[in-house]
Amino acid sequence: MQSPTIRQFLGEEAYGFYHGALERLNEAGIGFLVGGAYAFGHYTGIMRDTKDFDIFVRPDDCRRVLKLFAADGFHTDLTFPHWLGKIHHGDCFVDVIFSSGNGVAEVDELWFAHAEARTVLDVPVRLIPVEEMIWSKGFVVERERYDGADINHLLRARAARLDWKRLLHRLGPHWRVLLSHIVLFGFAYPGERTQVPASVVQYLTRRLESEQHTPGPPDLCRGTLLSREQYLVDIDHWGYRDARLEPHEYMSPDEIDHWTSAISRAK
Repeated sequence: MQSPTIRQFLGEEAYGFYHGALERLNEAGIGFLVGGAYAFGHYTGIMRDTKDFDIFVRPDDCRRVLKLFAADGFHTDLTFPHWLGKIHHGDCFVDVIFSSGNGVAEVDELWFAHAEARTVLDVPVRLIPVEEMIWSKGFVVERERYDGADINHLLRARAARLDWKRLLHRLGPHWRVLLSHIVLFGFAYPGERTQVPASVVQYLTRRLESEQHTPGPPDLCRGTLLSREQYLVDIDHWGYRDARLEPHEYMSPDEIDHWTSAISRAK
């Protein structure tokens, strides 16, 4: 018995909507990359049932995309002005992503420079790079969603071929997040852990050891970069400073309030 095609898997309505959206974007000449389940499936071989479709664009292009589809009669909204808009069609929707929920992983030219050309839903597109996928997913550590298994599967499939220099650059001052995922990868796949270059492990563990007895910034909580909910007590009641506001100003106070107020609606 043959496996169902993507078209059969999605159904005609969803396939038609997503296929048409990709063709419309290509026709309009707005640069975009495909991410989400389709990029993840390409890199890992794991296919998922999903009612949404993720595209990634430069920050300045999100409103252009929403305006384009609104003119075509679709309902659109800039759901979270610091990272996400949506194009709706019945129960299906396209997420128009230009950063991450914590404001760290903003789409820039490197996403496009290292994208992989592929065909998705019978349309030629480019996929987000696996390094940027790991970068953005690495910070998703919520009670209701944790992307650690996704990163383990990405490392299992691609660790030996990753541009580790670029990935380390992406994480920058948040290198401990990457180290934590490398440690868990070795735990989940003990037979695969040598896929991560020894030089990367040595570099990160040396940094860890060198900082172990050196205090970091006082009263700073970076937990809010991992979860928008679970570290609110630290900020609201214990006097910690929110790392989303400093030193890089990933988000504004108004953006944080909007992002926080949506927690109850996401459950």
